[in-house]
Amino acid sequence: QAQLVESGGDLVQPGDSLRLSCAASGFTLDYYAIGWFRQAPGKEREGVLCITSGGGTMDYTDSVKGRFTISRDNAKNTVYLQMNSLKPEDTAVYYCALDFTCPTHDSTYWGQGTQVTVSS
Repeated sequence: QAQLVESGGDLVQPGDSLRLSCAASGFTLDYYAIGWFRQAPGKEREGVLCITSGGGTMDYTDSVKGRFTISRDNAKNTVYLQMNSLKPEDTAVYYCALDFTCPTHDSTYWGQGTQVTVSS
């Protein structure tokens, strides 16, 4: 069964770093773009970063510029979200999504999410 599985979420302190993983099973990620999204309590889901099949990246939001980066390892069938200098406002459930171009909220394939909590 084809699925995306996020992992790496944790409770961390402000200023800490964390790396999230989005692993695909049942299919290869090579031909797809992967986007990271997040949803904080009481807020709408927002896009964070996207990486295309060719390795190009796109920012969905300016709020993580200079702090978050996205990368992919096709050999491991995994996309990563490296998060540095974390802030309390980064607290959210983080999801990855897949599409032929950078995913949108209407994209069909989503992982189940991983919780990131930034708190002192």
